[in-house]
Amino acid sequence: MNEQGDIAQVVVADHMSRMPRKDEDAPYAGPIRVLIADDHAIVRKGIRALLATEKGIEVVGEAEDGGEALAQARQLRPDVVLMDLVMPVMNGVDTIRQISDQLPDVRILVLTSFTGLDKIFPAIKAGALGYLLKDSSPEELVRAIRQVYQGNASLHPAVARKLLQELSEPSGRAPTEDPLTDREKEVLRLVAQGRHNQEIADLLAISEATVRTHVSHILTKLELSSRTQAALYALRRGIASLEDADAQLRHRPA
Repeated sequence: MNEQGDIAQVVVADHMSRMPRKDEDAPYAGPIRVLIADDHAIVRKGIRALLATEKGIEVVGEAEDGGEALAQARQLRPDVVLMDLVMPVMNGVDTIRQISDQLPDVRILVLTSFTGLDKIFPAIKAGALGYLLKDSSPEELVRAIRQVYQGNASLHPAVARKLLQELSEPSGRAPTEDPLTDREKEVLRLVAQGRHNQEIADLLAISEATVRTHVSHILTKLELSSRTQAALYALRRGIASLEDADAQLRHRPA
């Protein structure tokens, strides 16, 4: 992924931190179980054939509409759902929201042709952890599945570019009193930098449980439902900046 994609991954971070984070260095306990939801059979069959060649990934089901995707997710409990956004019966965003609410352990990776913000933001807000375009290479798709499975955000570079452009523009909203304490702002700034709870705890010399409490308070006070939205709020309000995120990336070990 290029620098724009990397920065966007830091910006949106892991907005499903309430779930235990998988150890990225540990071997998989079993194959990553994938459900494919797309209303075009040729797309589903093509993805299934591709993933059949990948070690450690298993396609456990297919769905041709949103209603079937929800039912299959309930029955099969996949690790990752590949979700198209335009489907009959129930659209992708509504299906993402339903799966995220009912099956919070299931990661969702959007796989679509749409790059408009009217699609990107609702999908992320509904609970998608990744957003990939159908012109992505097979290698990019496999990498995104593994990233999302690990609990990491994964964005196509074109989507990342749109997101960064949107974040760099003034919001046009009048400033209001910030409800957060100084400590909560510290935590929020680190969340927007893409840091995980244990990293934040180490930096602030507090326990991970305390970090989780702060994050919960932040989401409650701001009436937000995810770390993604909190990170966007931090950027909008100047609590964090894209320069902060970029600086963190430059200092990452190679």
